[in-house]
Amino acid sequence: MITGPTILTILRMVLAIVFVVFACLSEFWAHIVALVVFVVAAVTDQIDGHWARKQKIVTDLGAFLDPLADKMLVNLAFLVLTVSGIVPLWVFAVILVRDFAVDGMRMMAARAGTTISASILGKLKTISQMTALIIILANLIFVQEPLAIIGNIVLYFALFLTVLSGVDYLIKGWKKVIAKSS
Repeated sequence: MITGPTILTILRMVLAIVFVVFACLSEFWAHIVALVVFVVAAVTDQIDGHWARKQKIVTDLGAFLDPLADKMLVNLAFLVLTVSGIVPLWVFAVILVRDFAVDGMRMMAARAGTTISASILGKLKTISQMTALIIILANLIFVQEPLAIIGNIVLYFALFLTVLSGVDYLIKGWKKVIAKSS
């Protein structure tokens, strides 16, 4: 069954692709559209989860697609900004490695018959990454040094939370896998 929150999640996946199209154009207006599309997509992340929990319509499909949609949106934005030379390659690499490691741990846990739920650190990581991306994208339009500085501060804070939440997921996941296999 496809619920309203799941439709919003699917919309976020579509908006991630639309974002890339506009973000890759060099016209000023396209950067504005890319920022608006990214913000709308980021807002759907907050709405769909709240809606699903409040209405008690959490589904396996939604639980699977939601983190996938988040990763599509965030990683495609980081990819565009890395290729553009705005975000350092090593920052994007750390984010990708963390995502692959956590997804791998989740697969191991699923194979062992257990799940690794989203943690508060993981949620804060996503919010901080999206916030950093919004500030960096806004600076492509407004080109203000203070905005660039704030964007970099939030980016490196998001990177810190990325690593911290990744380590947290791996430790908790490993303990669950070991406990399940014992």
